[in-house]
Amino acid sequence: MNGEVLVLNSDYEPLNVCNLRRAVVLVFLGKADILHTDEREISMRIADGEIKAPSVVRLRYHVRRPLPELKLSRRSIFARDNYTCQYCGTQTRDLTIDHIVPKRHGGPMHWENLVACCRRCNTKKGDKMLNQSGMRLARAPRRPRYVPYISLTKYVNGTKNEVWRSYLPTFNDVGGHHVQAPGELLAV
Repeated sequence: MNGEVLVLNSDYEPLNVCNLRRAVVLVFLGKADILHTDEREISMRIADGEIKAPSVVRLRYHVRRPLPELKLSRRSIFARDNYTCQYCGTQTRDLTIDHIVPKRHGGPMHWENLVACCRRCNTKKGDKMLNQSGMRLARAPRRPRYVPYISLTKYVNGTKNEVWRSYLPTFNDVGGHHVQAPGELLAV
């Protein structure tokens, strides 16, 4: 049983992304309801026959959680920048972190000073200041305002799932793109 399932709180707020096995257990224990399924069927030893694999489940009882703190990490920088080099625009999983103002020049370890960068651009920029390197940023880095209960990486990946998108809030500053919520009008 492979696959990921979006877990929603009783008020439809995204709480977690769990594996398929955990989601099926939640449903069979009566702790969650299936809202959406995948087309693939899974066979269960405890149940007669087969059921469709859940894609989104909602908990029957509300889970109170403190607002999470968004931690500065390599993974969250990559997710914020949508796995795209902020200098040349190459989208790849083979990225490094670049300090816009290098550590040698007193550059801090802050959201506003760190960007995802391909190895070629990082080597080209080296230990130079941005104006000395002749390179330009695609967009100014900043700390994301939205802090999802699920990890930032799973949130960005989840926005690519059409079914999950209707349950995930939309924000311009996460993943380097705007995810349109169903029914949302585009500004022209």
